[in-house]
Amino acid sequence: MDVKRLGVHDSVAAVFPPEELADDLADLPVDVAVVGDDGVASRDAVVTLEHREAFRDLAWVHSIQAGVDRFPFDAFEERGVALTNSTGIHGRTVGETVAGYLLAFSRRLHRHVANGTERRWDQPEWDEAFTLPGKSACVVGTGTLGSGVADVVGALGVEISGVRRTPEPVDGFDEIYATDDLHAAIGDADFVVVTLPLTDETEGLFGPAAFEAMDEDAYFVNVGRGPVVDEAALVDAVEAGEIAGAALDVFETEPLPEASPLWGLDEVIVTPHCAAFTRDYHRDVADIVRENVARIDRGEDLYNRVV
Repeated sequence: MDVKRLGVHDSVAAVFPPEELADDLADLPVDVAVVGDDGVASRDAVVTLEHREAFRDLAWVHSIQAGVDRFPFDAFEERGVALTNSTGIHGRTVGETVAGYLLAFSRRLHRHVANGTERRWDQPEWDEAFTLPGKSACVVGTGTLGSGVADVVGALGVEISGVRRTPEPVDGFDEIYATDDLHAAIGDADFVVVTLPLTDETEGLFGPAAFEAMDEDAYFVNVGRGPVVDEAALVDAVEAGEIAGAALDVFETEPLPEASPLWGLDEVIVTPHCAAFTRDYHRDVADIVRENVARIDRGEDLYNRVV
């Protein structure tokens, strides 16, 4: 692979200014420039948030996210395009976001914020608020994101179980279940946290049966991918009191449509796919890109290679 001209695609502006990443990479022994769609053809490789058909003619594409379901794996493989992702940089940030959701629900902070916008002094009922030590969270997906959630939330005194393809032990988790035992795993958890990528196996995994398996006092959290969840089934579960509420950072359609009933549910927290956002995001991405440019120069395998 020969990479002499690296582009920072302007789609990354949804997360951070592309110029910031380009500046971070200015020390590389390759030409680095911010490019739009019309400039892709002038590059050998690109760092991007979104996919473009022109990427099929490049040598290397790097996704600033861990999720890569939007890229055409088969076409990239056929045309010899290497695809890498940013797995490994989001564990702590997403873990802290999930901890924020759990603290909001337990201390009723989301309701106080909502009341404050209306200048309403409304204390919670005596039995609404609770503390996290002694509560349990089942994290569905034990990779980088799941492990980050386990580290941060576990430090708050929450008992952590996990769900993965096979039930081998994972550091940071008190107990591990196989995916085939999903409903048993989530049945007694106070919080169910989804960190899964989108695959054929995970799409629609959380539907009516999964929400029925959860305890009626449990909260559902999704920081993985939106289509892993049947949103209509989730809305039904919250409205029917089958679960206590939900915190969602990802959705079937993004941005979340104004007509979505999720906006109007008191016990649902909506955040705009930003669980991993931090002022250091571009620096973390730069570290991976810099490592891979060095590996290309040495003729070594790429770090975080997907295709």
